[in-house]
Amino acid sequence: MKIVSLFNNKGGVGKSTLGFHLGCALGEIGKKVLLIDLDPQCNMTISGMFEDGLHQIWQEEDDFIDDYGPTVERYGLEKIINTSRSIHFLLKPTEDGLNELTKYPPVIKLYNNVDLIPGRLSLHKYENKLAERWSGLYQSDNVSIRYVTNIRRLCEIYKKLNGYDYVLIDTSPSLGILNKVIISTVDGFIIPALPDMFSVYGIRNIGNSLQQWQREFETIYKLISEDKRARFPKKFVQFLGYTIYNAKKQSKNLNEYDLAVAHYAYAKEMPKIVDRYIMPQNRAPIADIMNPIGGDAVMHSHNTFPSVAQSLKCPMWLVPQTYKYYQENNPELLDSLLVEEPNPGHFKKYKETQENYHVFAKEFIGRAEVL
Repeated sequence: MKIVSLFNNKGGVGKSTLGFHLGCALGEIGKKVLLIDLDPQCNMTISGMFEDGLHQIWQEEDDFIDDYGPTVERYGLEKIINTSRSIHFLLKPTEDGLNELTKYPPVIKLYNNVDLIPGRLSLHKYENKLAERWSGLYQSDNVSIRYVTNIRRLCEIYKKLNGYDYVLIDTSPSLGILNKVIISTVDGFIIPALPDMFSVYGIRNIGNSLQQWQREFETIYKLISEDKRARFPKKFVQFLGYTIYNAKKQSKNLNEYDLAVAHYAYAKEMPKIVDRYIMPQNRAPIADIMNPIGGDAVMHSHNTFPSVAQSLKCPMWLVPQTYKYYQENNPELLDSLLVEEPNPGHFKKYKETQENYHVFAKEFIGRAEVL
C-alpha cells in the first residue's frame, strides 16, 4: 500500500476534484483506493456524498467530539462504530489521551473499489493538540509519538481490513503543524498546480518547508528507540511530481500544451521552480519528474463539468448516466440539487474525461510504484 497526499500551499487549485477523480479512475482500472479527507473544508467529502448524509454522521458524533470520555461512558461505542465515522472521530481517542478503538467503523463505499473516510470541520481541535504535543517528540514521549503517527496507523489498520492499494489524503493549503505531520508521515505527495504566480510561490514554500521538516524528523529519529522509529515511514516523504490543472486551453498548435500564452509561460516555469526548490533528496527517483504527471491529459479546464459532477456526487464521465438515473428514480432529489439536464452535445466531452483520467491514473501508478 502506498499512502499519497495531494498538497499545495495555494488553495483553489482543484486539489480535491483531482483527488476524487484520480481515486475513481484508479478504481476503474482495478486498484482499491481509500480516500481520507483531512482538509477541514471537506471538499473531497462533498464530491462523493450528499450533505444530509454527512450531516447525519456529524450529528451522531457531536457529543463524542465535544467530550469524548464522558460520552463513551454514557452511551458506549458499540452502536456508533457500526456505521461510518469521520476522520476526526477516529482521531479523537488520541486527541483526548484515551484508549484507541478496538473495533473500527466501516468506510463509506463511494464507487467501484473506492472508499471514503469523510472529513469534519472540527479538525482544528486535533491540530491544536498536535501543537501542544510536538515538543514531546524530542523527549521520546510515547503520547507525542502516538499523536504524530496516528494518521499513518489508521491507514495501515484500514489496509489490513480492506486491502487497499492506495490511500489518497486530501489536505488544506496550510503549512501548519497538521500538514507538517501528514506530509512527513505519508510515503509520497503530488502537487496539483494552476499555471500562475500563486502556485509557483506555493511550490517554493513547500520546498523550503520540506527541508525544514526533514531536518526536524531526522533529529527526532536519532532521539527515539528503534521500536518507536518503526511507527514512522522508513524513508522521508518523496515528491512524486506536479500536475498542471484547470488551465485555459487555447487554439491548437499554439504550443505543446495548447495553453493560453500567460498560462504557458508559467507552465514552462514549473520545472525550473521544482528543480530549484524541491531538493533531490526529497524527490522520488523518477526520470521525467520535471514534466507534469499525465502530460496534458487532465491539464485543461473542464469548465462547469466538475461542479455538475459534485452536485450529482459522481465522476464527471458519469454525469449523463447519473442524471438520467435520478430523473427516473428520484426526481425530487434533482429538484433540490438545482442541476440542469446535461446537454446531449456535451456527452462526448463528459466521456473523454474518463479516458484522460485513466491516462493520468496510469502514470500516477508508475510514479507511486517507485516509493
